[in-house]
Amino acid sequence: MPKDDFLPVAATSDCENWEQLITREGPLYDRKGGDIRTEFGRDYTRILHSLAYRRLKHKTQVFFNTQNDHVCTRMEHVSHVESVSYTIAKYLGLNTELTKAIAVGHDLGHPPFGHQGEIVLNELSKQNLEVPFWHEKHGLYCVDNIELLIDQDGELDNLHLTYAVRDGIISHCGEMNQKSLSPRKEIIDLHSFDYSGQYQPYTWEACVVKISDKIAYIGRDIEDAFTLNFIGRPEIREMIKLARKYGFNTLNTTVFIHELITDLCNNSTPDKGLIISEKNMELMDVLKDYNYKYIYNNKKFIPYKNYIKLVITSIFEVLYDLYDAGLSPYNCVKRNRARL
Repeated sequence: MPKDDFLPVAATSDCENWEQLITREGPLYDRKGGDIRTEFGRDYTRILHSLAYRRLKHKTQVFFNTQNDHVCTRMEHVSHVESVSYTIAKYLGLNTELTKAIAVGHDLGHPPFGHQGEIVLNELSKQNLEVPFWHEKHGLYCVDNIELLIDQDGELDNLHLTYAVRDGIISHCGEMNQKSLSPRKEIIDLHSFDYSGQYQPYTWEACVVKISDKIAYIGRDIEDAFTLNFIGRPEIREMIKLARKYGFNTLNTTVFIHELITDLCNNSTPDKGLIISEKNMELMDVLKDYNYKYIYNNKKFIPYKNYIKLVITSIFEVLYDLYDAGLSPYNCVKRNRARL
């Protein structure tokens, strides 16, 4: 049975900062005849209808293999994060609609080719524009300034998501404190983020998504490496040894996710924060080290990394020649809207 310990601190209409949580960057039209959805429910479906969300289906997590339907895409990863975070939020008594909205929107700013694509874009951006590129910041920029939806009158407008969802998008990365994770206390201008993980999320729901993001990807990246024969028998034997060391017969996505969800739900309280036991924090660190050693930094990736750099750099150079540094993002959106 759910323990609902977090009901008093959930992002609901009963909380003292509710009006701030549902504040939007711009006015959102009212449905004729009313709308049965909540504010966060509307955010969830607005994200699902966005072009940025649709593009996730062709973006990769780690491995790019369009011929293999069993390799994880960015869209599948988002679905895993939504599933994990919903399970945790429901058990703890948090707002599941807010949790789901943040989860489906958290990676909208990711570039093609996964984290390696982000590394290349960051290098290009710092060299040519003197600003870093990081996907959380770009995700906020996308939902605030780029993505457009057609309303009931046929007019195009930006997504105008709530503060709580936008906050969850830009604050979902960064290392988790080894002991616990709790939300920050203050409302801040979300455009004041200067680097990834600078501030913790503002809501418990966003904190849940932040942890769920890490729970979702670690095991799945290993599973993909097995599927593609990217790692061999010695690496598999080492994985079996790790599993037995931590009391499991095997370590796969299902086992890992179940273990971490159960552990987090059993140990977390509003006073102590969202907590993963010391044993499982160690397991997470061990598995991350395993992934970096045998997957992310594997020499087999070098040709692929070179290919990624060639593709993104070539596209960047063409677009940079067309770049108008004097055109503000707001005017750029107005110009694109006029063209549509």
